[in-house]
Amino acid sequence: MQSIFYAAAYARTSKDDSDSSSIENQIELIHSYANSAPDINIVSEREDNGYSGIDFDRPDFRGMMKDIEAGKINCVIVKEPYVKQKLKIS
Repeated sequence: MQSIFYAAAYARTSKDDSDSSSIENQIELIHSYANSAPDINIVSEREDNGYSGIDFDRPDFRGMMKDIEAGKINCVIVKEPYVKQKLKIS
């Protein structure tokens, strides 16, 4: 039995990011990837524009975490998965 992933597309930019890392570009690349995978359904798009990646105190990131805790999504897709902090979900 194949699992279905209910995914959030999450994009973030800092104030210093170039146009190649724009929110729109990131979301487009995420959708392109998800469209190639029949077991992924993007059910949410979250974006934090102009926020540092140093901490998780970002509005849409916090909303996405609430969606995970509520069972609305079970997968997060990002353009570049370079998380320097560990997520703890209780």
